[in-house]
Amino acid sequence: MTYGNQGEGGYGSQPPGGGYGQQPPSGGGGYGQQPPSGGGGYGGGYGQQPPSGGGGYGGGYGQQPPSGGGYGGQQPPGGGGYGGQQPPDNQLVPAILTTLFCCLPFGIVAIVKSSQVNSKWQVGDYQGAMQAAEEAKTWWKRSLIFGAIAIVLGIIFYVVVFLIAASSLPSGSY
Repeated sequence: MTYGNQGEGGYGSQPPGGGYGQQPPSGGGGYGQQPPSGGGGYGGGYGQQPPSGGGGYGGGYGQQPPSGGGYGGQQPPGGGGYGGQQPPDNQLVPAILTTLFCCLPFGIVAIVKSSQVNSKWQVGDYQGAMQAAEEAKTWWKRSLIFGAIAIVLGIIFYVVVFLIAASSLPSGSY
């Protein structure tokens, strides 16, 4: 088994039939050049990447097929989305901010829902992506409201405790 001329081309210039060469047409992933009929997959490989990026988790160093990657599906024509539209706002920034400053449990739910938006959009679940975006928006708003109420109640509690403590002190001068 030969590994090709490593000095000139690195991992991507394997000779045909030797080393980790071209994968058979039925497979994807692996080491070497990936077939143009497959999808990006999860692993990538160690070939040559096109200038457009490629897809899949891990990306790897394999030559990704020109049809896209990721889960093996193709982006719809016309801008890559539902009717050529962009995916809905995933509400990630307000979800993170309300998690940090307001209410941790509700904020975590908001972050989980907002992280589902782009992944659902990419696999073609457009209604699910829009629903996840609305749910993320609902949860970060709940976190904001709950956090604001908790802060107000905390302030009221400390004021009452301070007033009770101040009124129980003996009056007079020493």
